[in-house]
Amino acid sequence: MSDLKVSNEVKELRLLFEISRLFDGLGEVQPKLDQALALMARYTGMVRGTVGLVDPDGQGISLAAAVGLSPEELNRGHYRLGEGVTGRVIETGQPMVAPNITREPLFLNRTGARDLDKEQISFFCVPVKIGPETIGALSADRLFADSVPLDEDLRLLSILASLIAQAAKLRRDLAAERESILAENRRLKEALEAGPKTPIMIGASGGLREVYSLIAQVAPTNLAVLICGESGTGKELAAETIHLSSRRAGRPFVTVNCAALPENLVESELFGHERGAFTGATQRHKGRFEAADGGTLFLDEVGELPLPAQVKLLRVLQEKEFERVGGAQTLRVDVRLVAATNRDLEQMVAEGRFREDLFYRLNVFALTMPPLRERLEDLPALAEHFLSYWGQEIDKRMIGLSPEALAALRAWSWPGNVREFSNVLARAVILSEDGLVHCRHLPMGDQGGVEGDCRPATLPEALDELESRMIRDALTRQQGNMSRAAASLGISERVMGLRMKKFGLDFKRFRAAGRK
Repeated sequence: MSDLKVSNEVKELRLLFEISRLFDGLGEVQPKLDQALALMARYTGMVRGTVGLVDPDGQGISLAAAVGLSPEELNRGHYRLGEGVTGRVIETGQPMVAPNITREPLFLNRTGARDLDKEQISFFCVPVKIGPETIGALSADRLFADSVPLDEDLRLLSILASLIAQAAKLRRDLAAERESILAENRRLKEALEAGPKTPIMIGASGGLREVYSLIAQVAPTNLAVLICGESGTGKELAAETIHLSSRRAGRPFVTVNCAALPENLVESELFGHERGAFTGATQRHKGRFEAADGGTLFLDEVGELPLPAQVKLLRVLQEKEFERVGGAQTLRVDVRLVAATNRDLEQMVAEGRFREDLFYRLNVFALTMPPLRERLEDLPALAEHFLSYWGQEIDKRMIGLSPEALAALRAWSWPGNVREFSNVLARAVILSEDGLVHCRHLPMGDQGGVEGDCRPATLPEALDELESRMIRDALTRQQGNMSRAAASLGISERVMGLRMKKFGLDFKRFRAAGRK
């Protein structure tokens, strides 16, 4: 064995030892990449070397560290995937050797660090990989003397790239963690600036009181909840109420509408995907389960999930772990699941369109949102809320409903439930000329029935509407104080309580409104 070969092997071993020790220690990652390149230059005589990493958006490549380049040259080192030798290596995941860069059309000299008219340089570029994913490239000019074969330089550079990959992974993970922390800080800051957020479930009908009771019982637990009911009954509002009433209230509440997701994207949205997992997956994507970690994930219209996604969902519920699409790393999450459906899941199970084991996992605690047609006594309170909301949205002061309009609203079947009711009143607020909603402002006539629905109110109906409005006005002025409100109306507190029960009014809501 020649003395030159022994000398090179000794240098190589020393270099590998120094870089291994460098990356084993704690500290900032960026200086370590710079130090690693400096060690390569010292032990091998390498004149120039760079570490290029894929940008967070997965579209570009930037030089993260360099030796033998000025700061200006380093800043010019940007490439697109597939562009230049560096871009090609990262795109293909395969190393490249240019024995003479003046004869290599892919070599762009983007940094301008080499004088191509005066220098004949061999250039090496190898991928930096974490598992199957190429996250960057290590490049260098000729390492050893001409007497050393090019494949020896390539072999050593590949070994060094594997060591650098660990530091690059740490650098990327720290950046992702920092961004996650910043995003959480922004979310908390926005929440604090917005003040306490409490969803408004309006009404005091028997069906809704039962929902309130069930939510109060299940919210403090971590049990999965299945919310059933027709479209527009407020299932998402009930889910958010459960979340905000639980110990997870300060953590994320993430919503997924399963019916709105294309079948080929359901798994990616729920569980995330790795870069390159499928066509168009240009960067790693965190799924909704990761986004909801520590909080609550609400799966709306869960009956629309395709069977393959149901299998994976079942595993997450059982094991609390999953893999991203195209990934091999097993991730663990702490997520409370609340699901909702307007479908008959038991019938779907019988027909083989929904997994029985998943149904029982979701149906640990069930509650049903009553349709609006079964809680017509809540219409005055709901109308007051939506008139106020839409009035503020378009800057119009609303007084209320005419007795005839209220009678028409009560006579309608409300197939779209509260969502339809809200839209009807939004339209009425826009059309109202005097702050009062009349029959002519309601769209029921377009669906055949305005003449029958908008009949003149009977005297008892008109008196009830007037009495209800006067009581609401008095409670608003007195900020929910029943005694003072009763005194201002000239009735006893007992009569006041009976009238409030009749009209489904809750003094606490007026007290809360007075504090705003």
